[in-house]
Amino acid sequence: MAEMLEVRWHGRGGQGVKTACYLVAESALSLGKYVQAFPEFGPERAGAPVRAFTRVSDTPIRRHYPIQSPKVVVIVDASLIGQLNLLEGMAKDGIVIVNTEEEPKQVRKRLGIKGGKVYTVSATKIALESIKRAIPNIPVLGAFVRATGLLDIEAVKQDVRNKFSKRFRPEVVEGNIEALRRAYEEVRSE
Repeated sequence: MAEMLEVRWHGRGGQGVKTACYLVAESALSLGKYVQAFPEFGPERAGAPVRAFTRVSDTPIRRHYPIQSPKVVVIVDASLIGQLNLLEGMAKDGIVIVNTEEEPKQVRKRLGIKGGKVYTVSATKIALESIKRAIPNIPVLGAFVRATGLLDIEAVKQDVRNKFSKRFRPEVVEGNIEALRRAYEEVRSE
């Protein structure tokens, strides 16, 4: 990776957007990369729109402001489409990952995307089936790993296991690992 990869995440409070953003950074850090990860939200309640940002680079990162020209845009909640300018500043050859039942071709048309790549994954459905809760962040993370090729899925599984084992029961941890694996395998692209 010669250039810095900048990722902007869009979702709603309570969907684990910040956690996914941080997990990407932590996994990249373990590979010896330089990283930044930070959310942008105030006193919003669960359900309010939130953004988070991840930067990954081979060289030190000197930027300290929200990402304005992302290479990757991750839309954790498709209900935000049409409400916010989610693709603002995105690179023409960018990658868009959307949590939706729709096919990538439908999302491309709906968002008016001309170039780049579009990926979709049924992250909420996978989360409900794997962890019995509608928290789509870990399945979206699995789709991110597949779409970008930035991280190794086995290493990310271990990072999720290590982080979640400190806070959750073993069955919740393994449910999240299953959700990560499924989304990695089930993500759709054009």
